[in-house]
Amino acid sequence: MAIKLPTIGDWFTHPAGDLFEVVAVDEDDATIEIQYFDGTIEELDVDSWGELKCRDAVPPEDYSGSMDIEREDYGLEIETPRQKSPADPMDFLDLAE
Repeated sequence: MAIKLPTIGDWFTHPAGDLFEVVAVDEDDATIEIQYFDGTIEELDVDSWGELKCRDAVPPEDYSGSMDIEREDYGLEIETPRQKSPADPMDFLDLAE
């Protein structure tokens, strides 16, 4: 029976109670990389994943916690452009004639 691979971004609870997220799945090498909420990264082979018996979990409210992630890892822009506001005269400084 084939083992169903998890999806990147899925959260699970380890039988010992530790919360972790799937951060990489390599089908060619048959490995799954997980990252615990404390930042620890572990690589498992597909057989180990099947034996893990972890359960689906709800992501923590502050899922970025001590994780080693960047904004661009989740498809967010690196910088949010500033909105021009008439309340900030510095926004209009370079518009002078």
